[in-house]
Amino acid sequence: MVEKTPKKRYVKDNRDLFIAFFRVGMLGYGGGPGSIPLIQKEVVEKYKWMDDEDFGDLLALSNALPGPIGTKLPGYVGYKVTGLTGMMISILASIVPTIVLVIVLLNTLTSFKDFDWVKGMTAAAIPVVSVMLGVLTVQFLNKSLKSMGKWKTVFLTLAVFIPLYFFNVHPGIIIVILLVIALVQKETSNKQQSKKKRDVP
Repeated sequence: MVEKTPKKRYVKDNRDLFIAFFRVGMLGYGGGPGSIPLIQKEVVEKYKWMDDEDFGDLLALSNALPGPIGTKLPGYVGYKVTGLTGMMISILASIVPTIVLVIVLLNTLTSFKDFDWVKGMTAAAIPVVSVMLGVLTVQFLNKSLKSMGKWKTVFLTLAVFIPLYFFNVHPGIIIVILLVIALVQKETSNKQQSKKKRDVP
């Protein structure tokens, strides 16, 4: 097999970015949260631009920052793959097709919005998105069980679920708190390791 030159690889990567995020933009019903499993499928499983751990970190950081997650994720992935060009291609591929469809179809859909079959289409999409998010949640939980163990995973899950569900705390606040805790623990661990190295004769 003839090895691809860097230029051909660059072109292919940009084409793959466009195809991947075009699919996400067209199939990501329900906005940003509904598109997350689709992005994970394209980025991690199909094209392998990132692994599950990197995608989880990106997802956590993106949720902690302002702005729609449906553009932050494509923007970062595109930049990671081919730089600024990839970032622009990924963002445009994820938003332009749906913008065009909204402009073209808005008047048509508005005239049919009271029809039962239109309402049925909208209602049917909700459980589909819920199942996709549920599958992604199970994948992340399995990953946490392997890396942190059963009890830490259960404790963190409850510590996040209770304020989110019962007290309506913004997810970004919880993510920022967890990131700060993780950074402090890492810094403390690094200091302890450095001290042990100094104490070794």
